[in-house]
Amino acid sequence: MIEPHAPAPPGAPPSWTGPARLPVRPGTGRFLVLVCVFVCAACGLVYELELVAFASYLIGDSVTQASVVLSVMVFAMGIGSLGAKRLRWHAAAGFGAIETVLALIGGCSAMALYAVFAWTGGWGGMWAEGPRCLLVAFSLAIGLLIGAEVPLLMELIQRIRHQDAGGAVADLFAADYVGALVGGLAFPFLLLPFLGQLTGALLTGTVNVVAGGALVLGLFRRDLTRRARWTLLLGGLLVLGVLASAAVLAGDFERAARHAVYGKDVRVAEQTDVQEVVLAGGTDGKPLDLFLDGRLRVGGRDERLYHEALVHPALSGGPHAHVLILGGGDGLAAREVLRRPGVRRLDIVELDAGLVRLARHDPGLAAVNGHAYDDPRVHTTTADALGWLRQARGRTYDVVIADLPDPGITASTKLYSQEFYGLARRVLAPGGRLVVHAGSVTTRPGVFWTVAATLRAAGLAGSPYRVLGHDSGFPAGPDRSAGTSGPPHDWGFLLAAPGATPPSLRLGPWHPRTLTQAELTADGRAARRTRIGGLPASTLVHPRY
Repeated sequence: MIEPHAPAPPGAPPSWTGPARLPVRPGTGRFLVLVCVFVCAACGLVYELELVAFASYLIGDSVTQASVVLSVMVFAMGIGSLGAKRLRWHAAAGFGAIETVLALIGGCSAMALYAVFAWTGGWGGMWAEGPRCLLVAFSLAIGLLIGAEVPLLMELIQRIRHQDAGGAVADLFAADYVGALVGGLAFPFLLLPFLGQLTGALLTGTVNVVAGGALVLGLFRRDLTRRARWTLLLGGLLVLGVLASAAVLAGDFERAARHAVYGKDVRVAEQTDVQEVVLAGGTDGKPLDLFLDGRLRVGGRDERLYHEALVHPALSGGPHAHVLILGGGDGLAAREVLRRPGVRRLDIVELDAGLVRLARHDPGLAAVNGHAYDDPRVHTTTADALGWLRQARGRTYDVVIADLPDPGITASTKLYSQEFYGLARRVLAPGGRLVVHAGSVTTRPGVFWTVAATLRAAGLAGSPYRVLGHDSGFPAGPDRSAGTSGPPHDWGFLLAAPGATPPSLRLGPWHPRTLTQAELTADGRAARRTRIGGLPASTLVHPRY
């Protein structure tokens, strides 16, 4: 039911003097406004997700970054809605200006964040906080502009055909929520895999400014003065020019930024279905560095230190005919396993098929892993390690090697949980051993001993040890902010077995290239000296890292 116009309060300027003079029928005009609401909502959610994704990649700790972005943005949306009340009397011009500015800020936000991180994040001091400060600033600005959209769109739709407030709000929010759904699905399934974060954000900004400009200049142009029309038109064209120029230069910009972050020896940079994989060096005698989502996973100078310490103490403790590697898609742990006589079968469960493909075919990485994937004893499964263990009925292994991301990274927390270790224990043969990389003993002892407490809660007794490595100057753990580390860099491990008696640390007759029995014993004593007692176990519903 269409109600008559309510009288305005005394002294208040009228929101309209009559129905808008539209170039189309009112029903068509109302439909076009709702389409614009749909498009703007989709663009707004893409901006939010793009900030969350970039913050998680550049800074780390996805839960914290998502909480910061979303809470700041929702707060700013409320402030923007209040501020939009001052623009109600010039709703068409105000909405056009807001969409133009929003398209510019949202479209360029990813590129600006990456630029600040790449060229100033490694300076240390106050510059190290630059990406975090810029993240909050973008969240605040985008939230203010998104919040101002709905009140102005409400005014515009009422200009077309006045209806009861409840019906108008229902129509607007229905279009808004459906648009948010489309934007939320488009970001991970279309924009990110096919265009990447930079070009995806720029395209979103382009759609945003076109939709806003078309609505105002096409449908409500008679509500604008000649000066306002030309100002909005030129402003929109200028923003389109900036976004188009940035899109053309995005490839060169990304390569330059990547070199600023990883160095000049980058050979491969690939966004797989799971993560960004970057390979630097590995040819012409240069050591190979492997970065996963911006964190150093394999350092060419000391990867053998890590992988020999991870693999050989576990294989030396008893039978090792059947071995399971959880993670380790780079093939380097497999290389060490296959060096040992007596290994009959090696199963690798890796989530990232793209990393496995590179480990098979990239000349640098395949040479470093000794072409492990060409060995007929190796069997690879692309799956999540936790999900695979749940389905692993009737399979038993003499040794299980958990070569997984650092426990402090949010995405890998479940792989260091009591439930995960309980499932791993279930696939161990009698006398079997489980070895876990548990982060740095020196820099993060709380995390390391939380892993030990979690193993105990799952019925596994662990022997701690560590091995010292080189300080790469690049973050290898969960903290994505570049900077130099103070204490010596090390890797901490826990060799565990079912029961109350931890397995002994020994190498037996096997002699790795970088580790001796005396060093292993000393490394075990050094790790035990850092013991922190009384820590609770980490579970799926209550992660402790």
